[in-house]
Amino acid sequence: MSSADSTFKRFVEVGRVVLLKSGPFSGKIAVIAEIIDHNRAIIDGPTTGVTRQSFPYKHLTLTPLTLTKLPRGAGSGVIKKQLEQEAVVEKWDKSSWAQKRVAMEKRRSLNDLGRFSVMLAKKARRDSIRKSVRKARST
Repeated sequence: MSSADSTFKRFVEVGRVVLLKSGPFSGKIAVIAEIIDHNRAIIDGPTTGVTRQSFPYKHLTLTPLTLTKLPRGAGSGVIKKQLEQEAVVEKWDKSSWAQKRVAMEKRRSLNDLGRFSVMLAKKARRDSIRKSVRKARST
């Protein structure tokens, strides 16, 4: 079975956009600039504020996005130019994955009154759906 037949598409490769799972840059995206070994890679996120650093794979999540034709060991300037040229950060922000993360963070940051308001809104929505379904069944 060749790699073309494989259903797995997210490989650790130079130019792969990754989501950081831990550390001070948790939740931000960066790009793999160089592969060190089977445990670590050098990542860089010049447009997202992530400094160039060695990062273990177990604290990264591979995204489906990649930078095309990024040379190995590319500097921050080259990476920044390609990120802006291919509009990767905008693609990430538009993805459903990123939007779900933003919604989850917004929900987590709510105070008691905010959670109460959400509960009331959900009850109102549930009530209106129930009424419309009942009306549709009766006709």
